Amino acid sequence: MNFQFATPWLLSLIIFIPLLGMRHYLLRKGTNPATIKYPKTNLMRGLPTSWRVKLRPGLYLLRLITLTLVIIAMGRPQYVQGKEIISGEGVEIALALDISGSMASLDFEPNNRLEAAKYVIGDFVAERQYDKLGLVVFASEAFSQSPLTLDHNMLNRSLDQVELATDLGIDDGTAIGLGLANAANMLANSDAESKVVILLTDGVNNSGQIDPLSAAEAAKALGIKVYTIGAARPGQVPVPVDGSSQIVYQESTLDEETLMQVADITDGMYFRAEDTSGLRAIYDEINAMEKSQVEVQVFNQYTELAAFFLIPALIVFLVEIFLRKTIFRINP
Repeated sequence: MNFQFATPWLLSLIIFIPLLGMRHYLLRKGTNPATIKYPKTNLMRGLPTSWRVKLRPGLYLLRLITLTLVIIAMGRPQYVQGKEIISGEGVEIALALDISGSMASLDFEPNNRLEAAKYVIGDFVAERQYDKLGLVVFASEAFSQSPLTLDHNMLNRSLDQVELATDLGIDDGTAIGLGLANAANMLANSDAESKVVILLTDGVNNSGQIDPLSAAEAAKALGIKVYTIGAARPGQVPVPVDGSSQIVYQESTLDEETLMQVADITDGMYFRAEDTSGLRAIYDEINAMEKSQVEVQVFNQYTELAAFFLIPALIVFLVEIFLRKTIFRINP
């Protein structure tokens, strides 16, 4: 439920309220007080001022309050309650992310490869509002970081907690086949017509009991399409030395041939990213290709709230008129 004004531009009239108050004050200050012919005026000096005289200017304040409430009512305050009816089916996507030590390489400035990937994947998740997504991370082993879920806030929290294998104190390595198999297993029992794995790595399969091509064949048998992403700049790349601020340069190794074969076996595509903007473009392209077959109908119910301001405005106005005609009445 949201609060809004249907005609908010009318609220700009409120700026005239303090101007009217200032005008009234200046007119009263500049007006000569009423006088009477009386020879002994000194006899009236020192007499206390009546409370009616002191409080009578407050009647104009009631008038300003009335005008303010009327202007707010003219802005048409309302509660809007939206209801979504979703039909169709989304895509189910398992995100497989390499967390091996080489993902600390600093060729994706201003972040390392892992932080750049997390940032771009987070934006990708935000675009898939009606899709179930899960997260798998892999180094020498593979782990399910988040199951398939529509709770993308929970998924994002899991993504934020992802760290390098070296920081987590687990064995380093790159088990691409195991990571793919784990992601495919996450989708194995899915009834969705479109099942996708997006696997990102920067290295060569050197760990795990399952080779990438065997995992790809298994994914194909399950009707899963695999998009593979090689996230590494070719040649020498800067790599931080553990526990120090020292930077060394190492040769970037990426098994593009295997990643291409994995994508080809499953009717997917292979992409190469050499910086953060390139990585973002890849996820944007995948996002455009894998459209959800979802139709969303939104029905809004509006509850007008003007009466909650008009009724107090009427009450304040009647109180002002009553006081002017009774307690603060001026006799001619």
